[in-house]
Amino acid sequence: MPVAIVLHLLAAVVWVGGMFFAYVVLRPVAATFLEPPQRLPLWAQAFARFFVWVWAAVVLLPVTGYAMLFMHYGGMFAAPLFINIMQALAWVMIAVYLFVYFIPYPQLRKTVAARDFPAAAKALAQIRKLIAFNLGVGVVTICVAAGGRFL
Repeated sequence: MPVAIVLHLLAAVVWVGGMFFAYVVLRPVAATFLEPPQRLPLWAQAFARFFVWVWAAVVLLPVTGYAMLFMHYGGMFAAPLFINIMQALAWVMIAVYLFVYFIPYPQLRKTVAARDFPAAAKALAQIRKLIAFNLGVGVVTICVAAGGRFL
């Protein structure tokens, strides 16, 4: 159980923390100091590295989450409401990530490689909006996880 908790928390920190850094820190700096020919390849490469870690989180979070759910609570029907809310929010985040990874992200990579910066900017704008949404869902999920047992 302790290993599952630690892996679960680390995966959540990497994913949500990475989105926070990308959206709140890197995005405004990149937009201020870099022109599209530099900014868009930066994002394509940053996502290439970050998404490897998100894939690890997408695997670890459900595996460790369901392991804890069954080991500690005896299954979904015995779990408190906050656990079920947390897992529902997690699946929303995973679905959004899968959409980003398989639809606008390949478009970003393709258009950056072709140096079609207007199309790349459009793909990046879609990714940015979805990351903002997922960041919000991630923060809510963390709040539910941390405070749910006290309600």
